[in-house]
Amino acid sequence: MKYDVAIIGAGASGLYLASLLAGSDLSVALIEAGDRVGRKLSATGNGQGNLTNTAVCAERYHGDRALIRLIAGSDYESVLGAFPFSFSADSRGRVYPLGRQASALTDALRRTVGAAKNIDVMLPSRVRSLEKGYTVIFDDGRRITADKAVLCTGGKAQKQLGSDGSGYEIAARFGHTVTPLLPSLVQIKTDTEHIRTLKGLRADCMVTARSGGRVLGSARGDVIFADYGVTGSAVFSLSYFVTGLSGVTLDIAFLPDTDEETVARDVRRKLGAGYEHGELLSGTLNNQIGRAVMRRCPSSDPAEIARAVKHFTLSVQGTLGFDSAQVTRGGIPTNEVTDDLESVYSQGLYFAGEILDVDGECGGFNLHWAFSCARRIAEGLLS
Repeated sequence: MKYDVAIIGAGASGLYLASLLAGSDLSVALIEAGDRVGRKLSATGNGQGNLTNTAVCAERYHGDRALIRLIAGSDYESVLGAFPFSFSADSRGRVYPLGRQASALTDALRRTVGAAKNIDVMLPSRVRSLEKGYTVIFDDGRRITADKAVLCTGGKAQKQLGSDGSGYEIAARFGHTVTPLLPSLVQIKTDTEHIRTLKGLRADCMVTARSGGRVLGSARGDVIFADYGVTGSAVFSLSYFVTGLSGVTLDIAFLPDTDEETVARDVRRKLGAGYEHGELLSGTLNNQIGRAVMRRCPSSDPAEIARAVKHFTLSVQGTLGFDSAQVTRGGIPTNEVTDDLESVYSQGLYFAGEILDVDGECGGFNLHWAFSCARRIAEGLLS
């Protein structure tokens, strides 16, 4: 069969793009290797659907800031119009549907696409290759042709949800290169000697990653202690800086809104009240966290204890890898696409979302990028 547009990949960007083309004069093939569309989208935000952030801006991304600014802009509401329900933002700017269900996002887009007479949804249909022209060849030997093709295949993160890196191989056949691929927004493995009693505990912290005395990056947010190390929003944001490096230390500052003098004052009061050494942070920190800090601080000097609260260090031993990562760091270099996300090597071939060498911080920025890419391409296809 012949189509105007073949969209390869029905994840966030591919499904969103198809919804924007629904009801148009373009004939569209939406191709998905899995048995259902939007699997990764349905899991976003711990299943609650964090699809953008009120603080969206180019500075919250890693990559070509000029292109990011052009594509993603600074208007978080620009991606909400495709959904027939209201949204709310939490204190950190993370935007969710009121019902807090990511599956509602997928269902809304699927309804729009499913009702469109100009769109054929093909699943499960794994693409073996894409040839210029464009001819899509499936694993089972079937073929379709299209005037234009859009790669929305994602990266390598969470292959259990359909992202296996196959899009990079397709792009390479058209002359594209791929920057080094690393897991990002991923849990960090650390030494666990000092956190064995903290498994499952969550704390709001400021975390700084350092290597050889050099600051790699800092992030404020949740730190959740686990049997392998740490996770949480602050950890995810820092994973970009530590992945693939050795000799990195995480410097965790508990009580980020409280100064050291306040902590020291609390300690002095408890010393005066006869508290045992291990309990000198009781009531100031979570008791278990406080005891963990005190085990590393033999001193009873209030100033030294306060300093220990602000500098709880863990040595980094790696990450949990692509299977646990939310996004992929690296991909198709942005200097190999135009401002409309069209290949500079093959006219009519487009890229959207995670396959490009752009990744954002934790908090809805990566879905915003995926949706914004789809919107940019849709505008070009419909013009």
